[in-house]
Amino acid sequence: MASIELLDELGQVVSGQNEVVIFTHNDPDPDAIASAVALRYLLDERFHVSTTITYRGHIGRAENKALVKYLKEPLKNLRNVNLERADKIALVDTQPGAGNNALPLKYKADIVIDHHPLRPDSQSAQFADIQLEIGATSTLLTSYLLAAGIEIPPEIATALFFGIKTDTMGLSRNANPKDVQAYFHLQSLIDVNALVKIEQAQVPMEYFQSIDSAIHACKLIDQDTVIVYMGALSYPDLGAELADFFMRLIGVKWVLCMGVYREELILSIRSRSKRIGAGQLITEIIAGKGSAGGHGSMAAGHIELDSENHADRVAEDLGQKLVLALKGTLDVPILPLIPEGDENC
Repeated sequence: MASIELLDELGQVVSGQNEVVIFTHNDPDPDAIASAVALRYLLDERFHVSTTITYRGHIGRAENKALVKYLKEPLKNLRNVNLERADKIALVDTQPGAGNNALPLKYKADIVIDHHPLRPDSQSAQFADIQLEIGATSTLLTSYLLAAGIEIPPEIATALFFGIKTDTMGLSRNANPKDVQAYFHLQSLIDVNALVKIEQAQVPMEYFQSIDSAIHACKLIDQDTVIVYMGALSYPDLGAELADFFMRLIGVKWVLCMGVYREELILSIRSRSKRIGAGQLITEIIAGKGSAGGHGSMAAGHIELDSENHADRVAEDLGQKLVLALKGTLDVPILPLIPEGDENC
């Protein structure tokens, strides 16, 4: 877990500064939201530094919206933030050059705290704590608060607990002993009623329509791989939500969900395979056409679309590349999840 030495290093970076701007990745998920809020709390309580949390994109998933509402709307869209006033810039749950955050190229990240593979640009930050073996950035921020001896209020504890829970699927995915330790420490501090409301947040009718469309668009490859191209997405992290959904299908080891949101093709990959990592695979199939990254069991990517990059063609090409990478051939059985004309399955 975080040490007093790491806290001192962080303190040296922010000491005497008036304003730190904290960036999450685009379309922030619970781990990114919780980590940003916890870092803001740490900088305020320990170092008496003012902060602003910013992001770009869309918070669309019902649970994420409920979490942000519970935390009293702490995130500001980048268009409403004046970066010229920032003394220092921090990135949480993302890194410089990752392609999934809104940090303008002319600005340098001074602080980077993340659990994804190390990016070269992170090494130039004044303070960088990148721990790939950790299942959630929320675990890292929990360790900082504990090392600082700061009391963790229920709302921060609830957010961090939910961040760890979602990123590790309740400690079943990419979790290590540090995640377990943080998870169970936070569990005694959370606002249980608030967590239930967040996790059971109501969803609009369009959500169920999207599930229906995804089920009918689903292709089962060789009995262990699911590929779904959704077309238009109502919000950008819907693909990730559906990827988790299809991983529950018996026998499935790989899921690729794709969809279009605001002129971008968004990809989400999930994996149970120990042979090849999801992050490695998505980087391979995108092959310089866009930005991508992830862990062994989950990854995401974005490809900008234009007149040359038509979504349907790009999605078909990526699906074939995934099959080739996993199977070594395109000559494999492909079946619809719902047989044509069978609406009773």
